[in-house]
Amino acid sequence: MNNKKTDVTALGELLVDFTLNNTIESDIDSYAANPGGAPCNVLAMLAKLGKSSCFIGKVGDDMFGRMLEKKAKAVGIDVSGLVISKDYQTTLAFVKSLENGDRDFAFYRKNGADAYLTEEELNENLIRESKIFHFGSLSMTNNLCESATKRAVECAKESGCIISFDPNYRKDLWESEEYAKEKIEWGLKVCDVLKIADNEISLITGEDNYEKGGRIIKDKYNIPLVFATLGKKGSIAFFEDESIFVPGFANEKTIDCTGAGDTFCACALGKLMDLSDDKWDKSFVFERINNVVLKNILIFANAAASIITTRKGAMCVMPDIKEVEEVLKIADK
Repeated sequence: MNNKKTDVTALGELLVDFTLNNTIESDIDSYAANPGGAPCNVLAMLAKLGKSSCFIGKVGDDMFGRMLEKKAKAVGIDVSGLVISKDYQTTLAFVKSLENGDRDFAFYRKNGADAYLTEEELNENLIRESKIFHFGSLSMTNNLCESATKRAVECAKESGCIISFDPNYRKDLWESEEYAKEKIEWGLKVCDVLKIADNEISLITGEDNYEKGGRIIKDKYNIPLVFATLGKKGSIAFFEDESIFVPGFANEKTIDCTGAGDTFCACALGKLMDLSDDKWDKSFVFERINNVVLKNILIFANAAASIITTRKGAMCVMPDIKEVEEVLKIADK
């Protein structure tokens, strides 16, 4: 259990985010191809924090899949668990930022490789050698990948990993809202650390009071640690009977919110790992959590998330520690 070579292994989608490129003067919309997918975005930010990471997933044997493999390697992610498929195509997503701060998505995933990862294709050794195993709900939209996801979580639990879950709900990728909620609730039941967005709290609980909704989720599913992100408003941490709110960092240069939640999630996981000593023991990590620790995590993660909103894309443009510290210095003045 204590022989952990890797900080975080994540399973899920690796895809191309086509983001609207407003720098080209034309009546025709132009989109830039950015490497993306929430699990790999998390791993890319963890690499910026000096953490080691592995990715388990599937892309097509096409120009996009090869680009994604190359880019993931370039940002410091171990892709030995990545399957290159000749039978399925790489998933594509088109993302357009709206004036109200929301985003409009168009997914091309009917034959998307990420949804067809099988149990047999899992590299379980990567999971066993990790301190944290991270996953989202989108790997459960297809029966094949759902089986692989559940086996991966089982392996992670057997190996003493902290289980991290981010629902990352995308309405268009589910056959129904009820089906999505069923799969998300499975993730809530098995995780040790939850990163959940405000709209997902409303989806699961029907509550628009996010502090109340977050507490309902934590208590109902007996989750040790919950982080709720509220966009530019900030974030809340729930631990034991405590809840701590930290406001967000307003950034007038914000242009794209893609990857903000993933950046936050990575920072939270990275700071949790810093609580451990050389001999990994997840119970020891939770024993060292207190209000001061949680407040510092929220401040750092909020600052990092504010930086990524000023950039197009996510995986290849994650902020480094110095950039985050600079934001914190300016905020302290």
